[in-house]
Amino acid sequence: MQSERRTGGVDYRQTGVDLDEAERAKEGLRELIARTRDVHTLSELGSFGGLYAVPENIEAPVLVSSADGVGTKLKVAFATGRHDSIGQDLVNHCVNDILVQGARPLFFLDYLATGRLDARVVQDVVRGVAQACQENSCALLGGETAQMPDFYSAGEYDLAGFIVGIVPRAQLIDGGRIQAGDQLLGLASAGLHTNGYSLARHVAFERAGLSVDDLLPGTEETVGAALLRVHRSYRVALLPEVERGTLKGLAHITGGGIPGNLPRVLPAGLGAQVDSTTWRVPHLFEWLEAEGGIDRAEMFRVFNMGVGMIAVVGQDDVEAVSERLRAAGEDVWVCGSVVEGSGVEIVP
Repeated sequence: MQSERRTGGVDYRQTGVDLDEAERAKEGLRELIARTRDVHTLSELGSFGGLYAVPENIEAPVLVSSADGVGTKLKVAFATGRHDSIGQDLVNHCVNDILVQGARPLFFLDYLATGRLDARVVQDVVRGVAQACQENSCALLGGETAQMPDFYSAGEYDLAGFIVGIVPRAQLIDGGRIQAGDQLLGLASAGLHTNGYSLARHVAFERAGLSVDDLLPGTEETVGAALLRVHRSYRVALLPEVERGTLKGLAHITGGGIPGNLPRVLPAGLGAQVDSTTWRVPHLFEWLEAEGGIDRAEMFRVFNMGVGMIAVVGQDDVEAVSERLRAAGEDVWVCGSVVEGSGVEIVP
């Protein structure tokens, strides 16, 4: 027996996609995105594709691109209701990823996907993206906001970023000049940055039973605030050194920690020795280690442990580079050296 045909039609909103809310969100973004435009930006918000003129004053230009996300740090943003800093994390992470090859950012695009769109949340996220783009002299060229009902839980979204930068071929950093005896300069992180959050959340919320509004033990800072500290950008401090040619290699310390990222910039036949006594591991990491009963080697494999970037510098340049980086506001120190061999040894 045939089922009875239902009467009355449906519209897109009844399936969970609100086109009117999407338009409201888009209107709120126009001014934010316009602030990031520069002389090379050729398109406006709403174009099918973003247009950007390649700068003409760069000799033998090389384009450098990267894509990334912020992982389960998003879960902390959902729990706190704070969504502006997560956009800053995204941009700064991507900026650092191309900086390690000597590139300065040209333009950025973001992708935000959610179940039911909330214009306020979208505007908060993109406000953070736009702020970081301005701070990094990077045009927010466009992006996509997707509504995907039944795909994401209520109040949740996913966020990804895509960046393109440029570097003169002569300034490209590929690690080819690195040799045994070169020194490693550590630049301080602001916190977890954007990695290790699945383990950090397990320790803080499940093992310790804390909420985002509780104070992190031993501090006057809430757990939520500590976990949401913004991923730092090292562009301002390091680009002048790129132009001077003093940096033989750069390693952005993200997922995999120092052991997983430093080898990526070292030539075959070379490894590194890192002395962990040369800096004080920040309290947040030490608390996670103690509360979670986590092995120290595992901590270094998962987290940045207070080191957001490592620069490889020749012995003759260490003092001058360190002084300039400190003058630029960086907390920087010699944390180890390049050695014959392979891999990274962290001592003691």
